[in-house]
Amino acid sequence: MVGRAQKDILRTRDSVFFKTDEARRIGDQLLLFQRVTGGWPKNIDMAKPLTAEEAEAVQASKSRQDDSTIDNHATTMQMAFLARLFQQTGDERYKAAFCHGVEYLLSGQYANGGWPQFWPENRGYQVHITYNDDAMINVMRLLRDVVQHVVPYDTALVDEPQRQRCEQAFNNGIDCILRTQIVVDGEPTVWCQQHDHETLQPAKARSYELPSFVSHESATIVAFLMQLPAPDERIVRAVNGAMKWFAAHQLEGDSPLWARFYDLQEGLPFFCDRDGQPRRRLEDISEERRNGYSWYSKSPAALFEQYEKWKEMKIKEDK
Repeated sequence: MVGRAQKDILRTRDSVFFKTDEARRIGDQLLLFQRVTGGWPKNIDMAKPLTAEEAEAVQASKSRQDDSTIDNHATTMQMAFLARLFQQTGDERYKAAFCHGVEYLLSGQYANGGWPQFWPENRGYQVHITYNDDAMINVMRLLRDVVQHVVPYDTALVDEPQRQRCEQAFNNGIDCILRTQIVVDGEPTVWCQQHDHETLQPAKARSYELPSFVSHESATIVAFLMQLPAPDERIVRAVNGAMKWFAAHQLEGDSPLWARFYDLQEGLPFFCDRDGQPRRRLEDISEERRNGYSWYSKSPAALFEQYEKWKEMKIKEDK
């Protein structure tokens, strides 16, 4: 796995850093790691200096079609770094790589507005629309910033035709988010980590990731929806329904906490081992799974204050 320090480097917004030789060195390595697809692979420390042999091996892998992904912040993280580097240096290579990344993101969107976690080649559950680890939302955030010309995604980086295509992709993505929200007895609730790319229904991923209501990724989606300007009735209904679900499914205890998964039949928390069998108690799954996964989430807790402000703003706008 890629360490936090490397991710922090690629996510930095320090304009002074992007004027340094070190930033250029990292940027040049990102160009090397970019696949011919326009995307990047995941879980590789791309900031670590490469030996000549390592660089040659990376170059030899550029034609791969099966490891470009938006999982684990891949592609969007590299694109953001290159955009900021271009802003400070004006080096057209970084702009070209960023725009190639945009084309990669646009190429992966399904007609229904969703994104899988791998493309153009994928297998198994990689084909599903993926909210897991905020994969699709990371794409939506980047597209939003491109559409709104948020620095560093200004007109010097993205031309108007490409920006308009990003806007259409963003709007389609919002539609997909609203259509995949799980509805129970006519009421919108939350989302699964992944949804079938054809039926839009909750779908299974790894053996311990069953179709379910999920807390963390759903919290990210709701926070994102509340950031949208002038939300229409569908978005308002989606946010209200999700917040109602969060309030009803908070676990009892001293601090706000939610299970990661709730079953689709009774809405009860469950934990799952690699055998694919859900269990009600965490202690009933193997030690490897107990310690190798985040079975609880505090993410929804941060939404409630934001939600109250969002509702107040909506009331003022509607008057």
